Amino acid sequence: MNPAASTPVPSDILYTLSVARLCGLGVWQGQFLSLDRFQGYLVQIDPHSGNVRILNSQHTDIFRDANNIAVSGDTLWLTKGTRVYQCDLHSWEITPGAELPDRAEGIAVAGKTLYVSNARLGQIWVINATQGRTITQFRAPGVGVESLVVEGENLWVCDHGEQTVYCLDRATGQQRFNLLTPFEHPAGLNFLVPQGEDGKPGQPQLYVLYSSEEPYIQDDPNGYEPQRLARRDRSLIQPLYYHYDPQGHYTLSNGYRLELCYVEELAPLDPVDLVDVEWRIALPSNTDRQRVISVEPFGLDFTEEEQEGERVAVFRFPQLTQGDRHVFGWRAVIETYGIKYQLLPKHVKTDEVFSEEFKNRYLVDNENLAMETDVVRMAAKEAVGNETNPLRQILSIRDYVYDRLSYRITSHIDNPDVVLERGTGSCGEYVGVLLALCRLNGIPCRTVGRYKCPQPADRFHVPLYPDYNHVWLEFYLPGIGWLPMESNPDDVDDGPHPLRFFMGLAWYHAEIGRGLSFERVFAQGVNIKQLPGDVSIGNLAVNHIRFRILEPIAP
Repeated sequence: MNPAASTPVPSDILYTLSVARLCGLGVWQGQFLSLDRFQGYLVQIDPHSGNVRILNSQHTDIFRDANNIAVSGDTLWLTKGTRVYQCDLHSWEITPGAELPDRAEGIAVAGKTLYVSNARLGQIWVINATQGRTITQFRAPGVGVESLVVEGENLWVCDHGEQTVYCLDRATGQQRFNLLTPFEHPAGLNFLVPQGEDGKPGQPQLYVLYSSEEPYIQDDPNGYEPQRLARRDRSLIQPLYYHYDPQGHYTLSNGYRLELCYVEELAPLDPVDLVDVEWRIALPSNTDRQRVISVEPFGLDFTEEEQEGERVAVFRFPQLTQGDRHVFGWRAVIETYGIKYQLLPKHVKTDEVFSEEFKNRYLVDNENLAMETDVVRMAAKEAVGNETNPLRQILSIRDYVYDRLSYRITSHIDNPDVVLERGTGSCGEYVGVLLALCRLNGIPCRTVGRYKCPQPADRFHVPLYPDYNHVWLEFYLPGIGWLPMESNPDDVDDGPHPLRFFMGLAWYHAEIGRGLSFERVFAQGVNIKQLPGDVSIGNLAVNHIRFRILEPIAP
């Protein structure tokens, strides 16, 4: 990653006040328009101050329970039920337009052409606005409710469930690229043309509206519980910055400069006497979407070593006993971005020959994967069916595992055969099953990850503490290299599974020691796991993890 690509940007987030959950984002007279579909308010939002004004103060009924909006000149286009309506923004006269075979949701307009989406059917209809007839239709790119806008020859789509924005050719529907959004639940998007100091228009800037609920601690001084968990509506508008790299087949989106601290507090639970101890902790990695700015010791000093291209902090103790107390670890400043890879089965070169060393690391059962059991072997066969392309195989395996498992936090990691029979698993157990099924089908893969920054992307300089560690995996495609895939967050209970974290990671994923064990302890050159007795890192120390979001950056 080019250091010059990291550009600090202002935290120019607009927080809407006095409205519930918004949907759709239009631009009229240099200001945003959006719809509070529960109240029926069409609101105008100042892009500089965030000031909110209700435009249809005497015409709210028709707007209540509407689905989305688009603006063209002084005409507002509105979807409600299965029908498209148009409304004059001065007279508020409503005219019914085209009727669709199913619910009309997202809408965009370009001249006399309308684009209308439907999530249940997964379609975008192209409609003649004057005649109300369908010209053509193409497949919607995501699995959730979508919002649309036309900019030049592109149709831009944001998907509420996918946390993703897609750039499509508006004539054919062919996807040009896509990118992850920094917040969940995008509910509208549009381009705003800024005015320069000389009064001339600048380059159009893409903005995204996010709308959902957020938890908060409610103060109830007279209640049985003075403080309790509650939820409230939350809508905000933020610029979406991105950089598309066609050669690398990926797109970077809004990034953040983070401080990450990992610290061990040495406090043995049982009597222990270890001599010549070497405590190794992996350091953050440099990747397509992550760059390490600085690393420094926290507590005790360490020496840094390189292992398989990754950086490792090594702490040394002549002796450790039950009475020893130390604090040691590292503090790093890293830059992370959202990343989405755009790859197709045709990009995979199936003639690459793997070395024996590579196969012995990433195609065998070296992580208690139960690959010899009938349960796992049968699942590996069922998951891919007759598919032969590795990229299609890995997606089929992912969907098969998601259909078989439900997420549940567990106190320890069971082997994949037990997990498959039980039907539930933690993120680590999802990874174990995915590793086993992929490797049995000849797809090299490995465990990666370690921690996710708590997700509110607008809480700067506040200590943020993740509740637990997290792992995902990387799979290897011949001719391309290692690609990320989340373990379980895209496993939804109903409907098709999103693809947001298939070949993609959000800004809050911190990549540490890719391809390495995150933490290992040796005594006299022997891994403590091999020593007699119950000696483990968990019995020797307590870990402490803290993030701080320092500032937003643009790729």
